[in-house]
Amino acid sequence: MSEQPLNPTPGGSDDADATPAGPARTGSTAPDALARTAADDAAAIGVTAAAGPTRETAPGEATPDGTAPPGDVTADGSTPGSSVPGDVPADDDALRAASFERARRLRMEPRFPGGPAADPAGSHHERRIRSFQPRRSRVTTGQQESLERLWPQWGLDIDGKRVLDLTELFDGLPVVLEIGFGMGEATAQMAADDPGTGILAVDVHTPGQGNLLGLADKAGSTNVRVANGDAVILLREMLAPESLDGLRVYFPDPWPKARHHKRRLIQPAFLDLVAPVLKPGAIVHCATDWEPYAEQMLEVLTAHPRFENTAADGGYAPRPAFRPLTRFEGQGLDKGHVVHDLLFARV
Repeated sequence: MSEQPLNPTPGGSDDADATPAGPARTGSTAPDALARTAADDAAAIGVTAAAGPTRETAPGEATPDGTAPPGDVTADGSTPGSSVPGDVPADDDALRAASFERARRLRMEPRFPGGPAADPAGSHHERRIRSFQPRRSRVTTGQQESLERLWPQWGLDIDGKRVLDLTELFDGLPVVLEIGFGMGEATAQMAADDPGTGILAVDVHTPGQGNLLGLADKAGSTNVRVANGDAVILLREMLAPESLDGLRVYFPDPWPKARHHKRRLIQPAFLDLVAPVLKPGAIVHCATDWEPYAEQMLEVLTAHPRFENTAADGGYAPRPAFRPLTRFEGQGLDKGHVVHDLLFARV
């Protein structure tokens, strides 16, 4: 199950934020079309490629305009068309810049017009540690059909531009937020088992988004909304105070290496974002099969003044009946892992 991002931290990060790229371009392109594309991209970024000679020149022969031929080295050690000794030709600079511009625009294109945006809030420009890396996986025909048909009705982009009216969005149902739902099987089952609770499910994995929409539609569930983007932006900018009845974080990425522990989702700063948008008594429910991460979750939640452990002994809780066994949980159990549930109430 993919995990969502950690709260902003000052000073930047060493993480490279991978942003989903646009759809791959297929087919061949004629050389003149490639040239036009490069020229258009160069013009878009304000770079003009120098026009080369129209005929080949022999080594050492001057071009018709009197300049040194391409590939020659001038007396100062520079190449023709370059303003800096030893630099590459200006037309190569323009084409390289145009290529970068074209790749940048491609990354920003949505995979499915009218569906989830590639980067709805431009969040990759924020310099902060993240606990997720968006993945570009193959989208099946069924997932694509679900995205194209159901996203306008049940999907939303986390753009940070508005505060969501959850009462209107879920027709008055109490709403729990689920961060990171993977392929959506467990989420769809919980929605079907409890139609009286709305589930706002957040993830950045496009195939999972399409799969969850399809599963909910097949089950006749209308209490699921799929949010695409950064959960930190959702918590920080798009949810009203005391608007949620619960938070679910099931099997987040444990980031097992010590140098990566800073990327784990359940941290004090993250809980600081969560507490204000939860109603008093709302339950934060976490589950993990990674023992060291479970210990950290228990320590962090216990230490936070806005949360209280519902387990009488102050430890882990039994798995609630409403939480189905997830695919990730099954994989962990097969490896001999012990699964821990934590249920803390917002005070």
